[in-house]
Amino acid sequence: MCRSIKTLRPPYTDDAGESEYHAAALQYVRKVSGFRAPSAKNQAVFDEAVERIAAATAELMADLQLPKTHSHAVTP
Repeated sequence: MCRSIKTLRPPYTDDAGESEYHAAALQYVRKVSGFRAPSAKNQAVFDEAVERIAAATAELMADLQLPKTHSHAVTP
């Protein structure tokens, strides 16, 4: 697993949602646990960690106060 978790906020990604938050959470849990696919006895705790991290990510993204972007008008 060599991919980087991508930035999920504007202006880097304008349309990130629940599926992107879940994918990032899954990648994070896989990385820190060292398991690509957990054993049956660890599956429930693995899945719970993914759900909690995805929810925390959604909350973070909803609560972030981002600077307003300025559009630059081009004059002829």
